[in-house]
Amino acid sequence: MMKYAFKYTFFAIFLLSSALVNAQQTYSPCDKQATNETRALFSSMQRLIGAGVMVGHHDDSAYGVGWKFEPNRSDVKSVTGSYPSVYGWDLAKIEHDSIRDINGIPFKLQRKLVQQVYERGGINTFCWHMDNPADGKTAWDTTQQTIKQLIPGGAYHNAYINNLDRAAKYLESLKGSEGEAIPLLYRPFHELTGNWFWWCKNTSSPEDFKTLWRFTIDYLRNTKKLHNLLIVYSVADFDSVADFMERYPGDNYVDFIGFDNYCTQGIARYQKNLDKRLALLDVIAAEHHKVSCLAETGYEGIPGNDWWTKVLLPTLSKYKTSYVLLWRNANTHHFYAPYPGQQSADDFKQFFRNGETMFQNRLTPLAVYGKYILPDVR
Repeated sequence: MMKYAFKYTFFAIFLLSSALVNAQQTYSPCDKQATNETRALFSSMQRLIGAGVMVGHHDDSAYGVGWKFEPNRSDVKSVTGSYPSVYGWDLAKIEHDSIRDINGIPFKLQRKLVQQVYERGGINTFCWHMDNPADGKTAWDTTQQTIKQLIPGGAYHNAYINNLDRAAKYLESLKGSEGEAIPLLYRPFHELTGNWFWWCKNTSSPEDFKTLWRFTIDYLRNTKKLHNLLIVYSVADFDSVADFMERYPGDNYVDFIGFDNYCTQGIARYQKNLDKRLALLDVIAAEHHKVSCLAETGYEGIPGNDWWTKVLLPTLSKYKTSYVLLWRNANTHHFYAPYPGQQSADDFKQFFRNGETMFQNRLTPLAVYGKYILPDVR
């Protein structure tokens, strides 16, 4: 159970001290009716920029290399002694009222893990590999002009609404110990500048995409009354501000801006693209009063001994990046964070100990929701 003590006094002290470290103006969430906890989280994440990029991991506490659904376990924790700061989850399959998500996690368990993250002062973020509402095929089906069929007036608009209703019902159930809605970073239509999902740029016009994005956020906010969502606009490849902004739905529908960038074509190219895109992101974030993030990244299998401290960290530390999320650890062939005995584990420990990164052990005492949490030694 979350333990509150001197909550608002402590939070005021925290904000004052963090402001001395990072004296910048903070901005309100794009949802003008955002809950108090959601507002506190967004303010905290802005004030913490420069105090260390928060490190995240997808499905971190649900499973890892060689284990599944074991309480209080995490590959990141097994290597460093601490959980990550940010925890990624997927809504995929909720659209079918499935009891399990796309990676086999029971939604009942996922809910419990999300609550545990919140109780220890961590941050939850959701993506959604939604199956194609137009034909029932997977998120990777690009055979239809799906976006146009989902916007108001489209042939599958009502089917899309049904999907949103199912997701909203689940999201509404994610509550803290006092019944408060848990703040969530919601990242719809991720990698939208790619060509591999039904929502990517090869399947729709920019205006139709913007229409669907705005409808989605308006529906979740205004119809389903979900005021605990911070919205993440996350693209794939882009080479200019114009590329990034082509499908941007507007400042009233976005809180975080970011992109997904994997090391798949060599380290030199990865670093070059990461450097260029993070620099562009800083410019866009400043102009639009948003918070930047590296929404997904990683090097599958992490074959190098120093990738964390010699490749990722030097680039990240140059920019105003709030958080970075590593992709999931499925098995010994598909993983993005080290596990005990993996060749990059020692380097990851150095990455963890560096003051330019922030894991759960450093985040918990900072009371990002405005409520002080007594440390949990588990």
